Amino acid sequence: MMPSQSRLSRLPLWISRWLGYRPSPPPKRPNYIVWFWSFIGAFCGISVIQAVFGQAQYFIRRGVPSIVASYGATAVLVYGAVDAPLAQPRALFGGHFIGALIGVCITKLFHLLPTEERFQQLEWLAGSLSCASSVVLMQITDTTHPPAGATALLAAVNADIRDMGWYYLPVVLLTSALALGVALLVNNIQRRYPVFWFQPSSPSVAQIPPQAAPPQNENPDDHSGAASRAHGSNEKMGSAV
Repeated sequence: MMPSQSRLSRLPLWISRWLGYRPSPPPKRPNYIVWFWSFIGAFCGISVIQAVFGQAQYFIRRGVPSIVASYGATAVLVYGAVDAPLAQPRALFGGHFIGALIGVCITKLFHLLPTEERFQQLEWLAGSLSCASSVVLMQITDTTHPPAGATALLAAVNADIRDMGWYYLPVVLLTSALALGVALLVNNIQRRYPVFWFQPSSPSVAQIPPQAAPPQNENPDDHSGAASRAHGSNEKMGSAV
């Protein structure tokens, strides 16, 4: 079975290479190469995210934390397990966005309780519902990304993120974009990332040539005719003798 042609093959190779396209499967790298680039990728990815949100006054004035803690787990996937389906861009963006959206929505509903004290008493329930609901929705949309469960949970149980409200959604999208940008640069030096962008390439089944039709059975009448002719010939030979 041959994989279907990637759309990225239409781009020049010096561009498509950094988007994960390879004309042929890349060779398996030694473990020390994988470990080295996993370290470099995780270090650079987390550093870039913290530099953007921790140093830019635009985000500091809005009380945005330097990093959403769940992206530490994302770094394990997108820099250390680059071939895993859970680490691909669809799961990265879709999972975190769904987690943030569900977490904010459920937390907003719980904030309709009459007092803040009552909300604090039920904070555990808001967090549990946020995490569980995001897991199911990620399964439905085929965007399962394990760290996104923490993204949903933090929206309910972390006071700094709770205070961001709906602003949490664009922050998560930007964080995912930064993590992906670093992954495209670092992971494509000696490895390949992503393996796919939206869905795996569907393999095409090789066409099997039709087999030659087996010879049809001869007509029974032909067999009986041949037998009678042979019998008649034997009789003639016997009479001649």
